[in-house]
Amino acid sequence: MSDAAAASPAVVHRHAVRVYWEDTDAGGVVFYANYLKFFERARTEWLRALGLGQQLLREATGAIFIVSDTALRYRAPARLDDLLEITVAPTEIGRASMVLAQQAWRGDLLLCEGTIRIGCIDAVSFRPRRFPTQITERLAPLSTP
Repeated sequence: MSDAAAASPAVVHRHAVRVYWEDTDAGGVVFYANYLKFFERARTEWLRALGLGQQLLREATGAIFIVSDTALRYRAPARLDDLLEITVAPTEIGRASMVLAQQAWRGDLLLCEGTIRIGCIDAVSFRPRRFPTQITERLAPLSTP
């Protein structure tokens, strides 16, 4: 296990992503901004695995999630046809936002790591709001005391 993996928060979700032509630049290397897409897909599937489909959540509660801050570090390139594993690990869970550590791996090689802050807002007013009860109940076991 690499030093980065040893220092990482506890992973709660893993999502496989295959690199396609549309993900790469002219050199066949994943375009840097596409890691944000890969991370988004993994977060969406993590929430779905928790029973928190985002469209259903919006319809039932009027709450939606937004990304309010990102920081990524690129360590090694991913290339066309690579099979990546994208991880999700909550590091902070508040009343209206959470911070997630995410990583992209090819086998045991860490390619990209990031910190993503997600906020909860009202779908109509776009003003910050607390997470709906369904969310806090499912995220509570992941919070550190």
